[in-house]
Amino acid sequence: MKTSRLAVLALATGMTFGLASPSLAQSSTSSAETYRLLNLFGDVFEQVKAKYVEEVDDKQLIEAAINGMLTSLDPHSSYLNMDNFEEMQVDTRGEFGGLGIEVTMEDGFVKVIAPIYDTPAEKAGLQPGDFITHIDGTAIRGMTLNDAVEMMRGKVNTDIVLTIIRKGEQAPFDVTLTRAVIKIQSVRAEAKDDIGYIRITKFNEQTFSGLQRAIGDMRDQIGPEIKGLVIDLRNNPGGLLDQAISVSDAFLDKGEIVSTRPRDTQNTERYNARSGDLAEGLPIVVLINDGSASASEIVAGALQDHRRAVIMGTRSFGKGSVQTILPMPGNVALRLTTARYYTPSGKSIQEVGIVPDIIVPQARVESIESDTRRSEASLNGALRNEDAATTDAEKDANSRRDEAEQLAIDDYQLSRALDMIRGISLFGPRPKG
Repeated sequence: MKTSRLAVLALATGMTFGLASPSLAQSSTSSAETYRLLNLFGDVFEQVKAKYVEEVDDKQLIEAAINGMLTSLDPHSSYLNMDNFEEMQVDTRGEFGGLGIEVTMEDGFVKVIAPIYDTPAEKAGLQPGDFITHIDGTAIRGMTLNDAVEMMRGKVNTDIVLTIIRKGEQAPFDVTLTRAVIKIQSVRAEAKDDIGYIRITKFNEQTFSGLQRAIGDMRDQIGPEIKGLVIDLRNNPGGLLDQAISVSDAFLDKGEIVSTRPRDTQNTERYNARSGDLAEGLPIVVLINDGSASASEIVAGALQDHRRAVIMGTRSFGKGSVQTILPMPGNVALRLTTARYYTPSGKSIQEVGIVPDIIVPQARVESIESDTRRSEASLNGALRNEDAATTDAEKDANSRRDEAEQLAIDDYQLSRALDMIRGISLFGPRPKG
């Protein structure tokens, strides 16, 4: 075998070729077959290099071979080249040097969806609907959105000039911004009257701290009248295992959260909850759907098995495997499936997902009420109410009713979750005495 082919095989397989050891001298038939196939790989590589219609790069071929080997194992194992590895690290860290704007591509330009609060973009006065036409004098037209975003990211404390077209302005104008550390918000919170609504979009390094702040914010906004929490995990694809464990632990006082079992089951790891419940016993509804996967399913499964939350929505995705990032020389990495995980009751959700306690498909609600409401007041000669004037409390109740009706139209699943919390609160602890 040629030296060049040995190098190719070493790169493709991660094997070190050297002098034969006694164990190699006694290799089995399967080992001989392995080396025969490796030799075949070297032959194919040389044929492609010599005869393919266009000249090809060695690195490109070998990386494609490595990625093919990994992707043939399962849908979640893959090879991360330098760019992919760096992007993955940004995603899991949840922060990067940038401007803090959510953008899309429209008509060949980058369109601002919204500036993120307390970021360079928000402080510079960028507005939803603004179009970015140039970055540091370079025209965006012809770029991909990823290319434009990559140009806007960069080292913290470095300046960048954006050329903006804004509706109502007669001419484009330049805005100079200074890049800063931008934290990706994986947790968003909103008070829904007397219930805290918390949306978790992914599990990165910012998730648990974001959850702590969200619960604190909901208590401050709503006060002691808070009736419960809705944790929305719909379309959350997952993320970091340790963050899923921390989020589950936030609502559990004790017991197992999840176990991970590799090929050698003697190395099974179990993760248990510590004392303390951030919600202090408040009722919780967790919303899931077929876009809720991996870390989302760990949280839903743990809270369901411990009966700490009502799981509502539709069956989750069913990704019950754990991927480990294995850094390799050259700032590249392997994303390799190394274990399966199991809920506290010992169930694997691989392929089957988490089945909600209450199945609620997303639906469009249409009112069938007639325009004329029948009531006692519509009858001739009906007695009048002694306090006929509409009070502020009644106006407030009417406003809340209208909001609830609109929510049922816009997001039926969330509407049902809020109703569930309010129903549970009706049967909560009664005052003593």
